[in-house]
Amino acid sequence: IQRLRLVNTTGKGRRISVTSYAELVLGNNREETQSNIITKWDPESNAMLARNCLHPDYGGYVAFAAMSPAASSFTADRTEFIGRNGSMSRPAAMHRETLSGRSGMGQDPCITLQTVVVLEPHETAEIIMVLGQGSNIEHVRSLVSKYKEPLQIEASLAKTCAWWDRFLETVQVETPDPAVNIIMNRWLLYQTLACRFWARTAFYQSGGAFGFRDQLQDVLAFLHAAPEITREFLLTAASRQFVEGDVQHWWHPPSGAGTRTRSSDDLLWLPYAVIRYVNATGDYEILNAKVPFLNGRPLEANEYDIYFVPNSSTMEQGTLFEHCRRAIEKGLTSGPHGLPLIGTGDWNDGFTRIGAKGRGESVWLAWFIIDILTGFSNLCAKTGDENLGRIYLRRAAELTAQVEEHAWDGKWYRRAYFDDGSPLGTHENSEAKIDSLPQSWAAICGAAEPERAKTALASAFEHLVRPKDQLSLLFTPPFEHTDHDPGYIKAYPPGVRENGGQYTHAAIWLAIAHARMGLTTKAVELLQMINPIRYADSADKARKYRIEPYAAAADVYSLPGREGRGGWSWYTGSSGWMYRAWLEEILGIVRDGSAIRVEPHLPANWPSCKVRYRFGQASYEIEMKWDDSIASHGDNGTRISVDGVMAEGNAFALIDDGAVHSVKVAIRPS
Repeated sequence: IQRLRLVNTTGKGRRISVTSYAELVLGNNREETQSNIITKWDPESNAMLARNCLHPDYGGYVAFAAMSPAASSFTADRTEFIGRNGSMSRPAAMHRETLSGRSGMGQDPCITLQTVVVLEPHETAEIIMVLGQGSNIEHVRSLVSKYKEPLQIEASLAKTCAWWDRFLETVQVETPDPAVNIIMNRWLLYQTLACRFWARTAFYQSGGAFGFRDQLQDVLAFLHAAPEITREFLLTAASRQFVEGDVQHWWHPPSGAGTRTRSSDDLLWLPYAVIRYVNATGDYEILNAKVPFLNGRPLEANEYDIYFVPNSSTMEQGTLFEHCRRAIEKGLTSGPHGLPLIGTGDWNDGFTRIGAKGRGESVWLAWFIIDILTGFSNLCAKTGDENLGRIYLRRAAELTAQVEEHAWDGKWYRRAYFDDGSPLGTHENSEAKIDSLPQSWAAICGAAEPERAKTALASAFEHLVRPKDQLSLLFTPPFEHTDHDPGYIKAYPPGVRENGGQYTHAAIWLAIAHARMGLTTKAVELLQMINPIRYADSADKARKYRIEPYAAAADVYSLPGREGRGGWSWYTGSSGWMYRAWLEEILGIVRDGSAIRVEPHLPANWPSCKVRYRFGQASYEIEMKWDDSIASHGDNGTRISVDGVMAEGNAFALIDDGAVHSVKVAIRPS
């Protein structure tokens, strides 16, 4: 819905035409769909309607556009509007008084509406333009009727703004760094929900599919502001799991058409996300929720992926706990070095040929599985399945031993092993000598030998972080001439996207790893360096970056001559991870059931910071300051008081009592 307000500031009457224009796709791309689109003027609603009757999922839906005051002329022919050899900067139709009224099939489809407004001197007029979709014509007519009324639009706008304000203002931070305050207060959370989770599309990747691993990570950013969204999607994701335990790599609603692949990490993000959700909310009941499995043909031996519409099983369903257990069991593969098989890619989708023959292994995946086994064993203990919990802890210990024996390269952990047993991510490689992921997750999972974990992070910082260019590389050097074919990643130019550029997702994990190891200064340096605000805080940097400075970018180039240029923006899982990294790892605000656990890693040059945390109708004003006196009290690094009353340990209870509470957090200097 768009509102245009015109004010005649002159002393004479004016007659003005107002034109709205929308190109129609109604599918994947215009080249495929334009011959299938039927447009029709509906005199009852004064709206232009459009359908792609051959679309397999949305053939019955009706797109529409309308204006108020009602359009006096229209066309559904893009060629008429733009004109022969014309352009959007000078469309031919704007040189004519009216539009032709053309619609139907076989057009170059668009919806162009025009209305005429007569303004007396100093008079104001408002024009409303509505573009949308209905389930049928009657639904469209009701929508047009509803939203042509200014009062209804005003009420809807106020309701929408109130919802967003409540969601985005659940947590507000005030730190000495203005760039942190800007990106944390509203922007990152908005990007994650509006673009990444709801739209699932942007300029650089207009897909619309749900990614199994993608959105499971995204929804973890909502644990503070809207845990109900997280809960709902956990159950949705579980419903995209096959009875064998593997999952759809991605799928399109409403049909559920999607891909079944040999990707090795997708399925494991379900237990990972469930662990975080249950720990944050205390909602153990979700583990008993019944969810059906999918039925569908498995991959043949010579197939790497297939696209089809699976069936939801009417015979077999399981609790969410059982879905997680099957995912873990399916993911617990083992290769020649006792490490999990990488399949046709782990988190790095571009590693399609490292393990295509079924023997390649992933070191990063080993750390990730160890993290999941440890976390899920705690859920097992709390749900009465102590035996399974003990089994998972034993497997975690065994896998840790295999990583330490076969993946340590002297100063960092290797990334993977090819099908033929050759290592990737070793100092002996000419390309991809060191990869960020295994160094980060060695620290994040907490299982690596401590001195090795510190050495690995130091190596990652030395070889991968380039402060001058504001870059934290995924690996280095990029692939270009290597004899071993790692997969489609090599098709990217060296230094672009996953091929040795900065992949912001992984850069955030490196920062989190430093925070977990107590290396606060470097953790904060990394997060400040990759803050999109910082990429454009001068004219020179903005010209180099070239994309929006208020949304996280998926990647930043390290390509020589293009260092620091932003890649894909908006549609990236790094927005949710960046939000969580600042809030939970640096500010240390961790939801723990019905309490907040405070575990800050503040930089020494911040004298204090504040967090306003809303819980229901209550508000907690949290202020953190350094305090030298804590060392003599034996506290675990922090001392907390709520409304003047000392709290036990490093946590305080959340009570929805409608009051404003003062929380003081004193932090022992490190």
